[in-house]
Amino acid sequence: MFIPKTPIIQELAKREDVKFAVEKIDKLFVGKTNIYIDFANVRPWSEKLGWHISPNRLKQFLKSFKDVDSIKWYQGELIGDPRSKSEIKKLEHCKYEVRTKPVKIMRLPIDVSSISIQSPDLLKKFVRKALLRHYDIATVEFLNAKFKEMNKRGIFFIEDRKCNFDVEIGTDMRVDHLRDGIDTFVLWSGDSDFADPIKTLILGGKKVVLFATAGRVARELNALVKDGLFIVDIFELRDLICWKGEESPKSTKDPISGAPQL
Repeated sequence: MFIPKTPIIQELAKREDVKFAVEKIDKLFVGKTNIYIDFANVRPWSEKLGWHISPNRLKQFLKSFKDVDSIKWYQGELIGDPRSKSEIKKLEHCKYEVRTKPVKIMRLPIDVSSISIQSPDLLKKFVRKALLRHYDIATVEFLNAKFKEMNKRGIFFIEDRKCNFDVEIGTDMRVDHLRDGIDTFVLWSGDSDFADPIKTLILGGKKVVLFATAGRVARELNALVKDGLFIVDIFELRDLICWKGEESPKSTKDPISGAPQL
């Protein structure tokens, strides 16, 4: 049952396009429902969509569905960074069940002074082997020359930040399946690493709903549709969950890519 948490949601839900999306989701959220938001995977969607997800508006919308029991939000924290700490506090203020851990920062050397201009050794850290083997000497020389330009500017390391919650989310889903009697599992992600946990839940007779956006769903997840996975395109929810001021004109097509509904 959908009971709007705010007057704004109530008004938006009267629009035919929004009403259709809400009714579809309401039919999917059956029984005790838990939601898992993999923000490291969700955050980049804004680049494609052209708008951002508001954690506060998202929480208000999801909690408007009576069967939603808990909403878990997974996000790494950059230790010592005030902005990162503030983001976590805002999530807690929104009453999410926040799961966090420190972001790992790896320093990858790009010093070309000790290698041949034709050597692919440095590139191996950044380019997959399957692609690297197709690079000709001219391409390798060009990329190493770019590294050399960076070295001249005093840049000898590149920081790579990593904070993956695949294991934590998969574990939480399994625990909730075994202990808490959850009927419907809702995942916000498009990561292929969730294919096995999702398949296990479906085989166990559970309903699984994936929220994502067109072009950002791994083929391993799309392949599970035939087994019972439901996929909802978040583009349909734009005006309900976007930042204030990013609402769309009343249309049914993605203004950025024209992406079809999933």
